[in-house]
Amino acid sequence: MRPVINLIVLLMALGMGISTAEAQETENDIVNNYLNQAVAKHTHKLGWASVNFSVDRINRNNDYNSFTDIESDKLTNGTFNWIEQGFSFGADFGIVFKERFAWSLGGEYWLELGETLPENDTYLQLSTNTTVGANPQSELQVLGVNTGLQYYLINPPNTTQKQSGVTARIGGSVGFYSASWDLWPEYENLNLSTNTPIANNTTFKGTAPGFSFGFGLDYPIGLMDFGLAIDASYLHLNFGNVAWYNSSGEEIIATYSGTTDGRVDLSLSGVRGKIELKRYFNW
Repeated sequence: MRPVINLIVLLMALGMGISTAEAQETENDIVNNYLNQAVAKHTHKLGWASVNFSVDRINRNNDYNSFTDIESDKLTNGTFNWIEQGFSFGADFGIVFKERFAWSLGGEYWLELGETLPENDTYLQLSTNTTVGANPQSELQVLGVNTGLQYYLINPPNTTQKQSGVTARIGGSVGFYSASWDLWPEYENLNLSTNTPIANNTTFKGTAPGFSFGFGLDYPIGLMDFGLAIDASYLHLNFGNVAWYNSSGEEIIATYSGTTDGRVDLSLSGVRGKIELKRYFNW
């Protein structure tokens, strides 16, 4: 009988030891899995910050260029040039949220478009058929913010290597832009409420959405996770509501024909080239 009891006690002790070991192993697995998930959670995000410079080839056939041709004929000496190119600086912040997808948010500042002609010119006001002294000016300022999506076609960046070679991507963006346009005081605008011109001006302002779609390449430069990027895209940007309002709330517009049909829409659409300096980072 005693050998049987001893055997039972031995089996029970062995079983308890195995259960304790299994429990310890299970507890260790839970802790390790939690730590691995915490590490993954804190290292699997990749983003970038960048600064860029863009050149836009603005479509030549636009209202502004027609406006400058007609208004230049009313000046004795000066001639306004067409707007053919735009230059802008910008900054972006982006996040890679899937293996091949990224989202970005940024802003851009356009260098001043247009010009101020030499002073002491004369200008023909057609409403009275009189010539008055003038200091001709037509200067345009544009600001914008945008957000976009990108899809990596080749060699997407990752949290381990950031960039391991040339990256190819396509993408699109949508933005909100504002324009401010200053014209010389003697220019005859059009009051839409009275349908009459007046030679008195303040800054014409307008807002518009902008849309772009294009293709880009990124290349690592091997220094502190910096990379260079080049982009080619088409930007659609047309300010169709440029105006100012007098003290009576009446809308004043610029027109190249003296009528509402000749209202000047500031169209800055065209092909855009961009060079960008990026720095990738994890968090």
